[in-house]
Amino acid sequence: MALNVLKSFIQRNDLIKLVLKDGKKTHQSKAYSLATNTVNRVKANCIVLQKNVAISQLTSFSFRNQFYSIQTAEESQREYCNENNITIIGNDVPNAVRDIESSNFPVYIKDFLKEQGFTKPTIIQAQSWPIAVSGKNFVGIAQTGTGKTLAYLLPAVIQLKEKKARKGRGPRVLVLAPTRELARQIEVVAKEFQRLLNIRCLCIYGGVSRTGQADQLKAGVDILIATPGRLNDFIISKITTLSRCTYVVLDEADRMLDMGFEPQIRQALEEVPYDRQILMFSATWPKEVQHLAKDYLGEFVQVNVGSTELSANHNIQQHIHVCEQETKMDKFKSIMHDVSGQGFGKILVFTNTKKFVDTLTLMLKRNGWPAVGIHGDKTQSQRDTIIDKFRSGNANILVATDVAARGLDVDGVTHVINYDFPNTSEDYIHRIGRTGRLQNTGIAHTILTSENARQAKSLIEVLKEANQEIPEELHQLARENIKTKPQPSRYAPNKYNNYNSNRKWNKFRSQKMY
Repeated sequence: MALNVLKSFIQRNDLIKLVLKDGKKTHQSKAYSLATNTVNRVKANCIVLQKNVAISQLTSFSFRNQFYSIQTAEESQREYCNENNITIIGNDVPNAVRDIESSNFPVYIKDFLKEQGFTKPTIIQAQSWPIAVSGKNFVGIAQTGTGKTLAYLLPAVIQLKEKKARKGRGPRVLVLAPTRELARQIEVVAKEFQRLLNIRCLCIYGGVSRTGQADQLKAGVDILIATPGRLNDFIISKITTLSRCTYVVLDEADRMLDMGFEPQIRQALEEVPYDRQILMFSATWPKEVQHLAKDYLGEFVQVNVGSTELSANHNIQQHIHVCEQETKMDKFKSIMHDVSGQGFGKILVFTNTKKFVDTLTLMLKRNGWPAVGIHGDKTQSQRDTIIDKFRSGNANILVATDVAARGLDVDGVTHVINYDFPNTSEDYIHRIGRTGRLQNTGIAHTILTSENARQAKSLIEVLKEANQEIPEELHQLARENIKTKPQPSRYAPNKYNNYNSNRKWNKFRSQKMY
């Protein structure tokens, strides 16, 4: 277009007349000669520019195709998806990486996986690795304990090592997690890459002094793992920036939205460049997560391992115990003695309140059980010490609130006991998911009373999906909930009548009735 404009300008009559007015044709020829030289220079520059663009496109293309090949799903790929109950939604989806040695990953990645003892990827890893390395936006729906952390960190490391980025402050990779425990767990995996491949990693979260974290951020970091609140704090105070961040991961996206972090997540996503890649991992696929994906991911590939509905790990044997509130503690002691008689590795006990965590921990200690307790009122230092004791085996029983329901990846957890049933079935699935991880088997015991009648129906659906035995007492509990549901009055109140029967607030209301 620039060439056409220049040619038309040279051939304009007023330019020719201007040259002829002096009566010197030499000027005219010089003018045309100058214009011709200008045209040639522009052409040459355009050719060089086109070559540079072609080279950059080729470089980008070669990077994207160096470690995988995009092709239509073959028969073997369809069989793999059918065998593992995988549903893929998207276009030009690369085949799964089923064997690490035969993959086209760089040598340093193969050496890393070999040193970590990996011989075969999990299902979500096999399918997400080639998609993430290809640069596509990605949504992965899979159960807890399926290796999702490595599923998004490995492609991030490949991009960091293979793609050069402009200098500047701020991370190039961002991983958002809902809780401190999950963020710390991700950091453990990331630190292995730091140790072997010289990639700088940092984990920031609330509950500790921000000074040390701020100093490390200013020193420079490649992978930043953060909870939404602390990240927002550093962005607002200009400690860090996300202007260089082109790879973003939202881990446990459903949990972050449940915890009310949506404003912080959206604010962080507004700070990253438009030319970015976003990956979302979640155990469920609620509407809130769907809206977030629609707003920020644009076109993406979605991989569902199993059902997108509520589903528990099928490697976990679930036992349901229905009793009266007065006999709940006796039932718990009976379960503990049965577990002890069968032999156990580590036991994770969940309750709903911080106060009862301390009470139950003290009771177990008095009865000779090596127990420790963790909840939100503990300082980060205390929480780290307690989890280290549980992880090392110095204390085989951990009593916790839902702070340990996600992100706590401890080897050897053979039993999960729900002393209190959680508020939602999603939280129940994540609680029992602390056992039976990475294809291992586990056992979960759950105690319910009449107070849990409203959750009985959803729990039955979870048990059915996992092909578990459903006790008749649980069915009875669900039926009782239907009977006790308040029926709507036959005399429905006027929808315009906003009068509040609570006299405490009536004096603030207008006495005018609509």
